[in-house]
Amino acid sequence: MGPTKMLAFAGAATALITTTAATAADFPAMPPRVQPVVVETGGWYLRGDIGMTNQQVKKLDNVLFATTANLVIHDKNFESGMLYGLGFGYKWNNWLRFDVTGEYRGETGFHGFDTWTDGSANARFNNYTAKKSEWLVLVNAYLDLGTWWCITPFIGAGVGWSQVTIHSFRDAGTTGGGAAIPTMAYADAASKSNFAWALHAGLSYEVTKSFNVELAYRYTNLGNGVTGDIIGFDGSNTVVNPMHFKDITSHDVKLGVRWMLQPEPVYQPPLMRRG
Repeated sequence: MGPTKMLAFAGAATALITTTAATAADFPAMPPRVQPVVVETGGWYLRGDIGMTNQQVKKLDNVLFATTANLVIHDKNFESGMLYGLGFGYKWNNWLRFDVTGEYRGETGFHGFDTWTDGSANARFNNYTAKKSEWLVLVNAYLDLGTWWCITPFIGAGVGWSQVTIHSFRDAGTTGGGAAIPTMAYADAASKSNFAWALHAGLSYEVTKSFNVELAYRYTNLGNGVTGDIIGFDGSNTVVNPMHFKDITSHDVKLGVRWMLQPEPVYQPPLMRRG
């Protein structure tokens, strides 16, 4: 091959390589295949709670109060008690969840005291004691307000049903007219069903992805309670006169746990970086 042919061949090879490189540069490079991110955010869960109740009653009422002169109720307090609850729920996403809870609120003592005057303007009194317990079922909704260092504050509300039972009611007092003679009356146990509602606020700590511990405050409105007819110790009873406990509320503090049965995966596309 002569020098002239060699130069021509080299030039043609150089042109071919340049054209191929330019053509390849016209096609964009294929991006790497990125797998979607799996986030376990929802699913069914079980829960359990234990706590303390701090209860109040707004008003005591009895049919005989309307005709009792100068009646003043000085004291109407419940003791604190324990509550025990179980429930199940569904976590819809990272900020919304729902559950249904059933709860037994343990027996608490009641103490009441009133004064009044009889027809001769003599000062008289009644000292009341009783015991109370209730069942409470609530359907609740919660908003989780974000998570920092595994801690999630939340708020919520619930509506449902309560059954308030009052038993062992006693009324120790004094008779009207003449000398102050001690008297004693009692009432049989009775239960009353009510519409109930609650407001929640608390903190949840994520121990694992499937297990959370809660510390919560709850304001609960339990409705009304009632006794059987109040009957004198000698069996006398001239009027239907149960004692009504109107508007029973409670400030509850609860420690609870939530266990996810099977977290449901939610696929989220990864964030693409722009060049």
